[in-house]
Amino acid sequence: MLREIVHIDEELCNGCGDCVPACHEGALQIIDEKARLVSDLMCDGLGACLGHCPQGAISIEKREAEPYNETEVIKIMVEKGANTVIAHLQHLKEHQEFDFLKEGVRYLKTNADAIDFDVNEVIQKVHNIGNGHEHRHEPQKHVEPMHHHHGGGGCPGSQSMSFAAQGGGLAMDEQVSGKSELRQWPVQMHLINPRAGHFQNSDLVLAADCVAFALGNFHQKWLKDKTVAIACPKLDDGQDVYIQKLQSLIDDAQINTMTVMIMQVPCCGGLLQMAQAAAQNATRKVPVKAVVVGIQGEILQEQWV
Repeated sequence: MLREIVHIDEELCNGCGDCVPACHEGALQIIDEKARLVSDLMCDGLGACLGHCPQGAISIEKREAEPYNETEVIKIMVEKGANTVIAHLQHLKEHQEFDFLKEGVRYLKTNADAIDFDVNEVIQKVHNIGNGHEHRHEPQKHVEPMHHHHGGGGCPGSQSMSFAAQGGGLAMDEQVSGKSELRQWPVQMHLINPRAGHFQNSDLVLAADCVAFALGNFHQKWLKDKTVAIACPKLDDGQDVYIQKLQSLIDDAQINTMTVMIMQVPCCGGLLQMAQAAAQNATRKVPVKAVVVGIQGEILQEQWV
């Protein structure tokens, strides 16, 4: 399976930073006066940054998709210097990819003697970020997070987060009849990253936008202990990306099952067609269930397809 990913020509890049705000995942940052892709894991290949480079230094290239390997990625980051390594590890930390973060730190410690910067200092700086100790060390003059966005990691509305450690849902007041079973963020198909850790080996619910509004027990019966992605097959643009992401969820995230929930209206069937196309193109096979919801909230059909 081919995967699209950003390529930066550092000879053309002048470090202007125009591309940075366009990256929904915060995977692009200006470091040492150059645009750097600090997270191969979080680059969704959408290409929103392409139109923002006045130097033409950014392009999208296709690569044969392989399982994400943090050890191989950190090797490349080390070659670009300490500031790039800090930004990379910080990005993993902000997106709660703690297993990959530990793997990267372990590589640095194991190979500290062969690395030409102070590994312990880098690890300490990453540890202090977000813990209220950022100013104990000299400011990182060359690491420029997106100061016009919260947290320096792209649009805060699209920052990947997992809630699984909190028991699947947020604690609610006893007067509220139900609780949220949402385990991750974001949920919109254009914003999700199939390689985010919370999707790994999960049961996925692919729901049309209107389903949760029509179905009163959506959280308790259908979403509990599952990951979710939402889309509108009638109104969303760029839906070819959806098929690629669904295929990646099957092949890369290795989801266990996919439940496609659509409304009874004819235009909603396109979502099921996208899911079936992705399942057909994928190298792995996963069970796909189709659930049709009536406009008054009743289940009209439920079957494996």
